[in-house]
Amino acid sequence: MSDIQNHWADIYADKIIREKGDKEVYTCASGITPSGTVHIGNFREIISVELIVRALRAKGKNVRFIYSWDDYDVFRKVPKNMPNPELLETYLRKPITLVPDTTGRADNYARGNELDVEKILPTVGVNPEYLYQAERYRSSMYAEGMRKALEKRSEIKAILDEYRTEPLPESWWPISVFSSFTDKDTTTILGWDGEWGITYRDDSTGQEETIDLRTTPYAKLPWRIDWPMRWAREGVDFEPAGKDHHSEGGSFDTSKKIVKLFGGEAPVSFQYDFISIKGRGGKISSSSGEVISLYDVLEVYTPEICRYLFVSTRPNTEFAISFDLDVLKIYEDYDNCERIYFGLLDVNEKRKAKEKRIYELSQVGEVPTEPSYQIPFRHLCNLLQIHGGDKDAVLATLTDITPSQKERLKVRMSCAWAWITTFAPEEFRWSLSNADTPLVEVNDNERAALKALAKAVEENLDGKTEKEFSNYLYSAAEAGSLESSAFFSLVYRVLIGKERGPKLAGFIKTCGKDKILPILSRY
Repeated sequence: MSDIQNHWADIYADKIIREKGDKEVYTCASGITPSGTVHIGNFREIISVELIVRALRAKGKNVRFIYSWDDYDVFRKVPKNMPNPELLETYLRKPITLVPDTTGRADNYARGNELDVEKILPTVGVNPEYLYQAERYRSSMYAEGMRKALEKRSEIKAILDEYRTEPLPESWWPISVFSSFTDKDTTTILGWDGEWGITYRDDSTGQEETIDLRTTPYAKLPWRIDWPMRWAREGVDFEPAGKDHHSEGGSFDTSKKIVKLFGGEAPVSFQYDFISIKGRGGKISSSSGEVISLYDVLEVYTPEICRYLFVSTRPNTEFAISFDLDVLKIYEDYDNCERIYFGLLDVNEKRKAKEKRIYELSQVGEVPTEPSYQIPFRHLCNLLQIHGGDKDAVLATLTDITPSQKERLKVRMSCAWAWITTFAPEEFRWSLSNADTPLVEVNDNERAALKALAKAVEENLDGKTEKEFSNYLYSAAEAGSLESSAFFSLVYRVLIGKERGPKLAGFIKTCGKDKILPILSRY
């Protein structure tokens, strides 16, 4: 553990301890409505809380990390990416746990979205305790909380009205009911008996009934009252929220007042900013179905680098997750961070302390005892393309790699191959010619130059450095009376079917005789 803990997660951990006092257990919370694909913007909240949890534990504190699935919320909109949307339309205004999962992943729509997240989070080192709010509401666990809200109805209304241009109507109640007749929330509360009985009307059928909060699963608190009720119940010490909740008069402002009516205190919090995807505009939205999930990000970034993106950025800073050429720089930045951690790159003490802490928090589990195999991401992409994506063939060329480095490099190779084949610009993609590749038309001069190159590869490739071998390229060009630029272009067309490619001398050395000579011998 680094000596100087100056990371934002450590600073907030100190703030929690200072403001909440010395406690046996600190509770850190996060949560979301699983109304659609849980996207990478939602993950920012989860990882921010996990980093605070780590920072508190590093200070020797016991921490409870809870993640609430707000799966008793209303199904308001059918996302674009769901099969059988006509069927889903018939479930609008019902709780999302009662909506079928038309993808066949789970028992219901909410659970399908929850499972996607629960399966992937351990991959990035996030292991919270999950709380399912539908289960809690439907088992009447919150009956006391709902009764308390009914008792404090006028005070809650006064707090909410402070931030409204129009006051809530006198008929407003701090509770909502799903109809037992239709399962929909299209209901009107008619009265409360002062204890546990709520009388409501189903507005679509006109039917009325009285329910007992202790024994029926139909009632719940609206968000601005539900959130502070749970803060009080769980004793939440820290929970961040997005810009929408933290805006003036937003749900955080009202909740920190309402929580006192439940006998609790507001948690320490901060506002985290939105994330955009490089090359796409606008805020990411779950309900639209057009989102980038953590699964998508992990196709291109290793779990450690995925964490690094968030660890190295302050939560209140907006940033973009890139799938373009920025990927090369992000891998390079992480590798530099790792080199600093292991003392392979000399920097001043202040930067060293900062980068070491970032590196520690970026790791999924224990901090490695040795650096990863330091191979530039761009070069790794070239190696994989030389070997047609065969990871074992690439590993066989790396004679000095250790077993622990090998496992980490395999993950990086999977990401590199996904990036080069799916996201990289066209000029980055190529494959080596083979016996089935159509021959490039060449004239006599060009053929002479290629034969001279083949001779140089045969006789001098293995014994010379990249710089030394580059001299033979110019000699081969002269052998065919070609300008060097025309010769280089010719060799690229012959080897990879492109006008340009990786730096030629190094590329030929990396490919090796066994791959280059069969291609050149065709000419």
